[in-house]
Amino acid sequence: PLTMTITMNFCGNCGQKTTTKIPLGDQQLRQVCSACGSIHYVNPKVICGALVVWENKVLLCRRAIEPRYGLWTLPAGYMEMFETMEQGSARETREEAEAEIEIEQLYCLYNIPRIGQIYVLFKAQLLNGQFGAGEETIESRLFSEDEIPWSELAFPSVERTLQHYFADRKNNHFTTHLETLGSRTDHTG
Repeated sequence: PLTMTITMNFCGNCGQKTTTKIPLGDQQLRQVCSACGSIHYVNPKVICGALVVWENKVLLCRRAIEPRYGLWTLPAGYMEMFETMEQGSARETREEAEAEIEIEQLYCLYNIPRIGQIYVLFKAQLLNGQFGAGEETIESRLFSEDEIPWSELAFPSVERTLQHYFADRKNNHFTTHLETLGSRTDHTG
């Protein structure tokens, strides 16, 4: 098994020093509190978002934040506690593109183990054709297939999702896609 340790010098529960060790019954190195015994697990982050469609066009947002400032992406971001993936995707779309959506289906799932992320994208319809640009977005725009700025896409996950969508649209059959990405800079927020 892959062992990855993220050093945490102090316990998040009691504030005492932690040590790096393999807890009883575990196989991974973990940060363990030397005082209260709390084990601090570091797990992958879930990123959720939407491939938003309106009249045969897809909604892309130009990033106003790093990483990949100024490049185009799908509305997506880190899932929050106490929300579902669908709720997170709708929230991120509202925050980044000022758009309301109706989720149709789970569409793309990406494992990105190199950076500890799981990326979940839903296929969704834009409601009322209305969208804008939130604080993390320079501009939002609807693109037809021949207008996609392929060389200006922010992340491989965005490129793969768009490739899947346009291929699936040709036969009007949208299946769920599961892949592992990791050879280039992947989606981080």
